[in-house]
Amino acid sequence: MISILLADDQNLIRAGFRALLDAEADMKVVAECGTGREAARLARQYHPDVVLMDIRMPDGDGLEATRQILSDPSLSGTRVVILTTFELDEYIAEAVRAGAAGFLVKDTEPAELLRAVRIVHDGDALLSPSVTRRIMAQLARHSRAAEPPVALDRITEREREVLQLVGEGLNNAEIADRLFITPLTAKTHVSRIMAKLMVRDRAQLVVLAYESGLVRPGWAG
Repeated sequence: MISILLADDQNLIRAGFRALLDAEADMKVVAECGTGREAARLARQYHPDVVLMDIRMPDGDGLEATRQILSDPSLSGTRVVILTTFELDEYIAEAVRAGAAGFLVKDTEPAELLRAVRIVHDGDALLSPSVTRRIMAQLARHSRAAEPPVALDRITEREREVLQLVGEGLNNAEIADRLFITPLTAKTHVSRIMAKLMVRDRAQLVVLAYESGLVRPGWAG
């Protein structure tokens, strides 16, 4: 059962999301709130698998709440999906930097929302190639020149190839097609890379791939 925390200051949106999610046999909304402060508090109380987090909320916005949740060692199993009305580049980049596993607009189709929860719960990230390109472009405007960190010495050449493709926004099936391996092998590589580089999820690998210089703006796609 996937436990979910809803954080949105609009009651109608929360009610709609809750009805949709609770109707699924493998999902349960364990708590909901309308402020960033409450989101962080309820996350510590309920330890949800997934938090659907609005960006713009009173009393601490969604980005700050996301930082608090994902920096808490006791919530290492919690994944955050950022919800917003618009795909604003600065929010996408900041959300991923804060540790969010994905980014979803509120008017997404119901089936896509359900798919998103399952994808994030399984440890993948909601980052399409187009979104990934925008993240890297935003990071490029605010970061110093990339310098490969010593941590990359921990991974093999094949793992570097996989990390570069993750940074381009490819999913496991697409990585498998590109490298002529099975999707399971691709998934295994990604899991090993995350363990070796001590990052919590795929979204953080995207940032690392850019900041290490393995991927640069304009390369993806």
